[in-house]
Amino acid sequence: MRFRHPKRPALLLAAALLLGAAGAYTVKPGDTLFSIARAHGTTVEELTRLNHLTGAAIEVGQTLWLPGEVPPTPAPAAQASDPPALPQPVPAGTSQIAGVTVTAPARLRMGDAFVLRLSGPRAGQATVRFPSEVGEDVRLPNEKLTPIGAAGEYVVLGRVVLGKTTPVVYEVSVGDDLVRGSIPVADLGQTVQHLNLPPSISGKLEDPGRKAEDAAVEKAYALRTPQVWTRPFQPAVNVKAQSSAFGQPRTYVAGGPVLYHYGTDYPAPVGTAVLAVNDGTVVLAGKYPVRGGLVVIDHGAGLTSLYFHQSKVLVKPGQKVTRGQKIGEVGTTGLSAGPHLHLEMRVRGEGTNPAGWMNRIWPR
Repeated sequence: MRFRHPKRPALLLAAALLLGAAGAYTVKPGDTLFSIARAHGTTVEELTRLNHLTGAAIEVGQTLWLPGEVPPTPAPAAQASDPPALPQPVPAGTSQIAGVTVTAPARLRMGDAFVLRLSGPRAGQATVRFPSEVGEDVRLPNEKLTPIGAAGEYVVLGRVVLGKTTPVVYEVSVGDDLVRGSIPVADLGQTVQHLNLPPSISGKLEDPGRKAEDAAVEKAYALRTPQVWTRPFQPAVNVKAQSSAFGQPRTYVAGGPVLYHYGTDYPAPVGTAVLAVNDGTVVLAGKYPVRGGLVVIDHGAGLTSLYFHQSKVLVKPGQKVTRGQKIGEVGTTGLSAGPHLHLEMRVRGEGTNPAGWMNRIWPR
C-alpha cells in the first residue's frame, strides 16, 4: 500500500467548473494532462486539441491554453538553429526502427503491467523510455530501460500508474534512430469503497514506525537486478475469492482522502499457507505497523511481490525462494480488519494488477 493524498482538492475543482477555467496555465511539478483537465473542468482531448499536442508528455514551465481563450496559431516551421522535433507517436501495434520490430499492446487500463516486445538482429542494442511518465506520480519517471532477452527476442516491462487515463507514450532508440508510440489507457470504472475503520485499526496509519517501514519498502522498489524467473507466476494463496479488488478507490475513515488499493485482498483463515508467486530473493521480512507480517521478494527486472498482514513470516532477508514455496501464513496483522492476504506486484515500485501476472511468464 502506497498512501498518496489527492492532488486536487474538491473545492478547487468546483471553483474551476464555475469559472469556466478560461485562460492559460503554466505546468507545475507533479502535473499531468489528466490532473490539469480535471482541475479546470475540461478534458484531456480538449487540452490536446487546443495546444496542438501530439502525446501526453508535458514539461514543468510549459504554457497550456485552456477552454475559453483563443490559443495562438501553431509555431512556424523549425529553423536550422532549432533542435530537431521529436517524431510523431505511431498508433499502438507494430512499428519498425533500424531493423527492430516493436510490438505494443493495442490498449491498456490504469494499473496494468505490460511488455513492449522487440525483435530483430539489433533488438538487444535498443533502449526504451516512457516520457509520458514525466510529471506523473511515479518513481523514476522516464527511466532508461534495457531490454531483457536473447537471440533477437526481447521485452521491456511497462506499467500504467493508478489514476492515469492519458495515453502511455514510449520511445525506442537504436543508435541515432528513434520511434515513438502511443497506447490509449482506460479507467477501471470502480466506485469508492468506504471502509470506516475504527480508531484502533486506522490509528496504525499514524504509528511512529511507519516512516521507517515505508523507507525499507522504497529501498526494495529501487532494486534493478537481473530477471530470475523462468516459469509462469502462480497464486500466493489457494483462494479465488477477493474481499477488495486491485485499484479500488477507498477511504479508510469517514471524511478521509480517497486512496487507491495497490494490491488484491484474498480472505482466508488464519494459518493458511502463503506461497511465493515465483522464484526470487527475499529482501524484506518481518513485522511492521501498517503492512503487518510482511515479505518482499525481488524477482529481478524491477519486479517485486509483496505479501501483507501475515501471522507468521517463515523466511529471512537474503534467502532464495522458489515458485510455490511457503513463505508465511495468513493473518490479520497491521492495518487489517480481518484475516486475509494482501498481495502486490510492483513494477519499478508502481502497483500493477496481480491478475495480469497469474499463469503467465510476462503480462499481456
